[in-house]
Amino acid sequence: MHKTKVVIIGPSEKFLSGISYYTIRLSNTLSDLMDVKTILFRKMLPKRLFPGWRRVGKELTTQKFDEKVEVHEVLDWYNPITWIRAFRIAKRADVIVFQWWTSSVAHMYLALEVLNFRRRPIIIEFHEVVDPLESSTLPIRFYSKVMGKLIRRLATRYVVHSNADKELISKSYGIEKGKIEVIPLGIYDHHKKIERTVAKTTIGIQEDFAILFFGLLRPYKGVKYLIKAFESLPEDFIKKSRLLIVGETWEDKESKELVKESKYSNKINVDDRYVNDDKISFYFSASDVLVIPYTRASQSAVAHIGMAFGMPVIASEVGGLKESLGKYEGAVFVKPESAVDITKALMYVFDERGKFEAPDELRWEEIAKKWFKLF
Repeated sequence: MHKTKVVIIGPSEKFLSGISYYTIRLSNTLSDLMDVKTILFRKMLPKRLFPGWRRVGKELTTQKFDEKVEVHEVLDWYNPITWIRAFRIAKRADVIVFQWWTSSVAHMYLALEVLNFRRRPIIIEFHEVVDPLESSTLPIRFYSKVMGKLIRRLATRYVVHSNADKELISKSYGIEKGKIEVIPLGIYDHHKKIERTVAKTTIGIQEDFAILFFGLLRPYKGVKYLIKAFESLPEDFIKKSRLLIVGETWEDKESKELVKESKYSNKINVDDRYVNDDKISFYFSASDVLVIPYTRASQSAVAHIGMAFGMPVIASEVGGLKESLGKYEGAVFVKPESAVDITKALMYVFDERGKFEAPDELRWEEIAKKWFKLF
């Protein structure tokens, strides 16, 4: 029987562990149902233009492609020969999937679409609808708008991770809703759970209550509201607590300054670096609550790590966070940009700590079924 042939194009794990992990896990799960090949960006953009350029080329994730998945790491931003080489692989597919999160890869996607002459269906999967950094820089915003319009016009179908994003791309880009499929992120469950006391000792936490923010520090992540919420906790509560802000700083310098100026700076740990998979387990195992104070969001891979660890998750009620966490019993929702709400939620979680199960619909087998149906 003929197996559907699919080619998934996305970032190498040497650039982005979150989307790379998604590509790996989706490809591996789908490989039980169809013939899967992946084409990866080898050199995605000029290295120094990438905010996290110092870690490019390093091992960021412990996950590997299954032997059933044929992997081609060939695409270079500056070399049209590699684009042609990639198309020679992709043209044998029944369907091609573009992972979309940044306009820096737009010229390569457009080249592949032009070479395709619309003969094979192309699906664009939006991990980001509009990147905040791109939208705030005029030349990049213009480039993104023009190139994005061309690429979207040549695509066949579109995938987003939430109904909120479905509404957003339909309204923003004039895409028919009937051509947009909602397929959520799967659970990021590959991290090893470590015994709580061992994890706390390893990263030097003595307090009873560890509060975790994890991920890249960018203004829309709302870290400043979490810092203000922590400072507003009762004095005796703060003595028993420690705030962990773990992640590489991109545009959000304000939050780091707030920590320095805080009268409770001795109770706040800032680990300003990109944390690899082998270290992530210690932070999530040691923490009692994960806080996601975003001011906007599609869905959050960090939230999906928190659900995999079964921990309470305090999240802003924005975008797709409500959808992805809505059936998770450990979720506590707060108003966006509200330090007061976060303070109340932290005190609630302190008294109501527990372990929770991730919803079955976010298991990768269920995600793969949705993709298989779409293909």
